[in-house]
Formats: sequence, structure tokens, C-alpha cells
Amino acid sequence: MSRPQTFEDFRCAHCHNLVSGAHLLSGVNNRNHCPYCLWSRHLDLYSAGDRLSACKAPMQPLALTAKRSRNKYGRGRGELMLVHLCTDCGDVSINRIAADDDAGTLLEVFNASFALPARTRDLLLEDEIDILPSEGLPVLQLQLFGDATHVRIAEIA
Repeated sequence: MSRPQTFEDFRCAHCHNLVSGAHLLSGVNNRNHCPYCLWSRHLDLYSAGDRLSACKAPMQPLALTAKRSRNKYGRGRGELMLVHLCTDCGDVSINRIAADDDAGTLLEVFNASFALPARTRDLLLEDEIDILPSEGLPVLQLQLFGDATHVRIAEIA
């Protein structure tokens, strides 16, 4: 059974920017996070795009992780993913990074993840989510900016 794809535009609950849900801009089928501030909204309950969550609260971007396999998130060289925490119910969610997500804001989330409280880190580990470690900066730079910008981006971060 295929899931319906959602392409609705929405206004970000955090920064209030208008966000396009168009697949051609984002490269993702079920957008629920803002490309400017990376905050999300707790919409999905069981799987991406199901839109079955009753919570609907804002979700804070906490960290980045790498997708190791179909259902596991860790330190591998897999696809980079955003880790969100619901500000109401405390649920943790993983979202694909979209093509139009702000690269500078992704770097800010990456850098801020090293200051997460121990309790939050433990919560992520319970869900088998390893945040991208500081050694992951070259991988992050490569995936966000390509090979030619390593030196310039390292100076910013």
C-alpha cells in the first residue's frame, strides 16, 4: 500500500516563513520542516507522511545523524538526517535533509549538538540514534557543499 504524498505549502510555526511543499524544490515527498530554521511540526505517528499524530506541536532540530540502514541511524557515511525533538510530548523524529535546506543552519545545528544535555543524549541513544560526531564535519561538508569547499567551510565552522 503506497502512502499519499503531501505537497502542501505551510507557514513555519517557529520562524513564520512560508514554506513550499513542492517536491521539485525540496527533493522530499513529505515535507514537514522549514528549510530556513529547520524546525518541524509533529505530524507523523508511525511513518513518514502518514500525518496521523494528534500532537501537532513544534519540533526543535537537535542534531544530525547518518542513516546506516533502513531503520537505524548512526555514525556511518549514509544519508544525512535531521533529528527533531517534540517540544510538547518529547517524541524524537528523524527527517531527511531537503535540497533547499539552509546549509549554514545545518552547520549551526551540527555545532549546537555537542552541547546537548546528557538526558537528551540518553534519549537519543535509547532510540538507537547516534548524533554525527565532530569527526563527521568533513562528511557534512562534502554532502552539503561538495569537495571543493572543505577549506573555506572549515574556517566558518
